Amino acid sequence: MRTVTIVGASLSGLYAARELRAQGYDGRLVIVGDEPHHPYDRPPLSKDFLTGRADETQLALTDTEETAELDAEWILGVRARALDARGRTVLLDDGRTVSTDGVVIATGASARRLPGDTLAGVHTLRTLDDARALREKLTRGPCRVVVIGGGFIGAETASSCSSLGHSVTVVEAAPLPLVPQLGAEMAAVCAALHHRGGVDLVTGTGVTGLRGTTTVTGVDLTDGRTLPADIVIVGIGATPNTAWLVGSALALHDGVLCDDGCVTALPQVVAVGDVACVGGTRAEHWTSATQQPRAAVTNLLAGRTVETATAVPYFWSDQYGARIQFAGRRTDGDTVRIAEGELSDGAPAEGGFLARYERDGRTTAVLAVDRPRPFMRARRELAREAEEERVQSAAG
Repeated sequence: MRTVTIVGASLSGLYAARELRAQGYDGRLVIVGDEPHHPYDRPPLSKDFLTGRADETQLALTDTEETAELDAEWILGVRARALDARGRTVLLDDGRTVSTDGVVIATGASARRLPGDTLAGVHTLRTLDDARALREKLTRGPCRVVVIGGGFIGAETASSCSSLGHSVTVVEAAPLPLVPQLGAEMAAVCAALHHRGGVDLVTGTGVTGLRGTTTVTGVDLTDGRTLPADIVIVGIGATPNTAWLVGSALALHDGVLCDDGCVTALPQVVAVGDVACVGGTRAEHWTSATQQPRAAVTNLLAGRTVETATAVPYFWSDQYGARIQFAGRRTDGDTVRIAEGELSDGAPAEGGFLARYERDGRTTAVLAVDRPRPFMRARRELAREAEEERVQSAAG
């Protein structure tokens, strides 16, 4: 390959660039990004950056030395508009085209929006520019904040807003937040962190609309109530950025469909990170974005799938001073057992806890709150068992 183009100057895009050079690719490398910024770390946006404990320099994922070593052509602030049917040309919004031999799709995902959220005071939190705008509003003095969505971004943002002295309410349409990820029993435990942090949690209630003419003044709920609001933060998930690929030869369904090695229907095109549906699963987690590029690049350079990117799922979240960590594959019907630590009034007690999800005598997943060392041991056990199963399956 003489030219490889990475579409998406994201965490996964940067890791793909690193892997290309590390695996010996010395040809032309082009990195296209729709934001004007070089790659930056997103997890701190809802935490330390929002609260002012971190500045933009601390978010940067590269420095001038590494940028020089990568020897890439950076095309920033320009969206990709299309990929030709054979995957050999990337068309850009500004009319330029990039002829290429291989493509890494790393375009990530965009925050879902609500009808009417163009009102002033309504925010999403996905990009650095989003975080800049929200942080500026939060520094103007105490205000009433309504967070729509109790997932990880919503919970982390609510925690940050509360720590800054704002009055915060979280609205979650489901009976409990994080049930799909944690199951009802442990979701209830993590929901208790909101109450402990002084945040009101409204569950089982949806949003019918936003109030205001030019600036948001309230949030109308399905139960008939209206929550007054000076700031509304919409955290209802994200949609993979695949619109530019419509009409290409790639299969699209909740992301770019890939095999277990991140390879698409075109062997010269791979996908990584939040936009990639790898082996039937799309995982919007930091670890996926950093682990998938190794296999993806190996397979891209080989011209076929020779390595898989499957790994034990892992994610973490920082909320109300607590570190939540989860690893494994939980399914409905698993039993949950507190293996270390204990609960206090339904919330994590001082010192946290480690819970094991079990099925047929085996641990399928682990959840920890403020128990990092035991969690890492349990996570390594899961990884070791998964590798043993993979080897046995390959041998059989």
